[in-house]
Amino acid sequence: MNFLYFDPGLGAMIVQAVVAAAAGVLLFSKNAMYKIKSFFGLVKKEDSYDSIDIDEKDTDTHDKS
Repeated sequence: MNFLYFDPGLGAMIVQAVVAAAAGVLLFSKNAMYKIKSFFGLVKKEDSYDSIDIDEKDTDTHDKS
């Protein structure tokens, strides 16, 4: 008769693999949906990855002191 034995190290490895797989699927699907939306022209201005950039009009207001 064979018994199955899971030690704490194996349990932690299984949990880590499940979390990593979920994070990978989430990030891949987000990137895929952005590409599909941009292909059909459904991307809004705030959905783009360039929203981090500082606009030139914001920097002009600080220079005029």
